[in-house]
Amino acid sequence: MPEPDFDEGAAISATGGGGVGQGAIAPTGTGGAMDLAISEGATLERTPGGPEGTGPAGKPRSLWGDAWRDLRRNPVFIVSGLIILFLVVISLWPSLIASGNPLKCDLSKAQLGSRPGHPFGYDGQGCDVYTRTVYGARTSVTVGVCTTLGVALFGSVLGGLAGFFGGGWDALLSRITDIFFGIPVVLGGLVFLSVVTSTTVWPVIGFMILLGWPQIARIARGSVITAKQNDYVQAARALGATNSRMLLRHIAPNAVAPVIVVATIALGTYISLEATLSYLGVGLKPPSVSWGIDISAASQYIRNAPHMLLWPAGALAVTVLAFIMLGDAVRDALDPKLR
Repeated sequence: MPEPDFDEGAAISATGGGGVGQGAIAPTGTGGAMDLAISEGATLERTPGGPEGTGPAGKPRSLWGDAWRDLRRNPVFIVSGLIILFLVVISLWPSLIASGNPLKCDLSKAQLGSRPGHPFGYDGQGCDVYTRTVYGARTSVTVGVCTTLGVALFGSVLGGLAGFFGGGWDALLSRITDIFFGIPVVLGGLVFLSVVTSTTVWPVIGFMILLGWPQIARIARGSVITAKQNDYVQAARALGATNSRMLLRHIAPNAVAPVIVVATIALGTYISLEATLSYLGVGLKPPSVSWGIDISAASQYIRNAPHMLLWPAGALAVTVLAFIMLGDAVRDALDPKLR
């Protein structure tokens, strides 16, 4: 006897044929299957997260949504983010964990090791190393963040305009960036900052912006050139969109990711550069509190009092490492080729 096909099985279950078949297939035959499909579709719409690559209600996620999801799952981003958050907090309110004055010194305690209430010991002038290390974070974070913002803004504007308009403006910017790339950073700092008498951070920030913007400008230029060749930009141009509208609405949001990645990684480099210039005596100068100044002062006592060098150098290394790790995590999240 031949086996019944699907419709016959549905008819059997509809007439009371038993057990499992009756509950598995609706008694309305093909209409029941259609109702079941509609019900499943409604269930999928109600689920908070759709398939891979989609957000709530099946809506496609943007590049930034995918990047944020990947960052939240990346332990490197979490660890580096917590370290940077701690540095920002103590930079804004150092008195939360250090109640002393970083400029208050007692020569009778010079080069002494750890003491109760002074876990990092004293430096060559009798200043508390712990207090100076905590207050030194403010200088490093201020220099790094302000330099990064200035470099990213200045370089992105110049590079983006050069890449969008091209022609003579693009050629001129390319030659200018080549000149700046030929200037050694440390040697330029020795020449430029040696004539500055200010003890604030702003001459150092201005110098690093002056030599740091060409890198961001070149990256922004290439990113804009790539983005303006896409079909949606050509369609906007054909519909009569102005240059400013195409730049702000269509090109900039799709060209800014490489700039963010490079700027985030470079932030740690700017912090280490400030410490290097301060160590050489042309960056920040006393009475400013800086890890570079403390490392320079402690270098001559490294055999007798290594703790004077250990703590500021360790804080500098952890800070630079945290920002580099953050930049690597952001790069991995924003690069579609790594997905």
